[in-house]
Amino acid sequence: MGRHWGFLIGLLGAAWLLRSGHGEQQPPETAVQRCFCQVSGYLDDCTCDVETIDRFNNYRLFPRLQKLLESDYFRYYKVNLKRPCPFWSDINQCGRRDCAVKPCQFDEVPDGIKSASYKYSEEANNLIEECEQAERLGAVDESLSEETQKAVLQWTKHDDSSDNFCEADDIQSPDAEYVDLLLNPERYTGYKGPDAWKIWNVIYEENCFKPQTIKRPLNPLASSQELRALSKVVPFFERPDFQLFTGNKVQDAENKMLLLEILHEIKSFPLHFDENSFFAGDKNEANKLKEEFRLHFRNISRIMDCVGCFKCRLWGKLQTQGLGTALKILFSEKLIANMPESGPSYEFHLTRQEIVSLFNAFGRISTSVKELQNFRNLLQNIH
Repeated sequence: MGRHWGFLIGLLGAAWLLRSGHGEQQPPETAVQRCFCQVSGYLDDCTCDVETIDRFNNYRLFPRLQKLLESDYFRYYKVNLKRPCPFWSDINQCGRRDCAVKPCQFDEVPDGIKSASYKYSEEANNLIEECEQAERLGAVDESLSEETQKAVLQWTKHDDSSDNFCEADDIQSPDAEYVDLLLNPERYTGYKGPDAWKIWNVIYEENCFKPQTIKRPLNPLASSQELRALSKVVPFFERPDFQLFTGNKVQDAENKMLLLEILHEIKSFPLHFDENSFFAGDKNEANKLKEEFRLHFRNISRIMDCVGCFKCRLWGKLQTQGLGTALKILFSEKLIANMPESGPSYEFHLTRQEIVSLFNAFGRISTSVKELQNFRNLLQNIH
C-alpha cells in the first residue's frame, strides 16, 4: 500500500493483460528476463503489442498529459479524508511524515474552482434561472411527513448514483478540503504491514468475482479501460459550452485546446480494446453482470476510507473515482452520442471531480508505462 497507487495499478493491469499465451515449457529465465519491465508481445484486449503502447504513450501522450495535469484545473482535487471506515473501526493511522497530506488554504485555490456557483462556460450563466426553476419543481413537498421526505430524498440520491461506479465524497461536507496534487505527490510512504495487507485482501478476496459467463477473471483495478473511455468521451469535451473553468480565460482556453489535442491523439489510436469482451451471454445476463460489476466497484471505493495512510487514501480515492468514471463513460456510449451540441446535457454529465480524477488516474497509468521504459534503460546500462 505504501508504493504509489498508479504504479501498482499499472503493474496489476500489466500482470492481468500482458500474457504471452505460450503454453510450451520455457527455459529458465535470468533475473533480468524475469523483471516486470521486460514484458512484451500482444495484449489480450486489443490487437496491439506492448511495444506499440510504449511508443504511443511515451512519445505522443505522456509529455502533453503531464503538462495538462500541472494546470490549475487538474491539480486541485476536493476530498474528504476524514470519512470513517464503514467496515471496521480498528484502523491504525500511519504516523509517518510521508503519510500526511497538506490541504490547501482557502486563498490558494482559484476562485473559479472553489466558487459555489462553479460554471463550465459563460453561456451557463443564462441557464441559472432555468436550473433554479427545475430545482423548485423538483423540491420535496414540505407538507409530507419528515419520514416520507427522507424517503423521497433517498430515492433521488439512488437515482443520481445509479450510473456511478464509485461512491464519491460529499464535497459539500465541512470535512472536505481541496488538496494540491502537485504538492502532495503519489510516492512511497512506508505504509505497510498487516493493516495495509488487510486492505488488499478485502479488495481481492471479497470483491473480485468470476462468473462463468465472463470470458476472463475481472480484476477491478485493471485499468486498460481508461484509454478506451477517453476516446469515447471526446464529444462531451468538444461541445463549445464546455470549459475547464478556473477564472483565468486565457489559461482556460489554452488548457481546453491541449485537452482536445490529447483526446484526439487517443482517438486516433486504432487498436483500442473492446469493453464488450468483458461480458458474454444474452443481453439480460450481460446487464445483470454489469450491475454486479458496478456494485463491486462501488464497494472498493468505500474501502478506500479504511486506508490508514492519508496520502495513500487520497490517491486511492482519486484513482478509484477515475476508474469508476471511465466505466461510467464506457457504459454511456448512446447517451454521449445523443448529447446536444450546445446547452446543458441532462442525460450524460461529468462533474469537475470526475474529470479531474479521470485524467489524473490516466496520468498515473501513463507514468507507469513510462517508468517501464526507464527500468529498461537502467538494465541496459547495467549490462
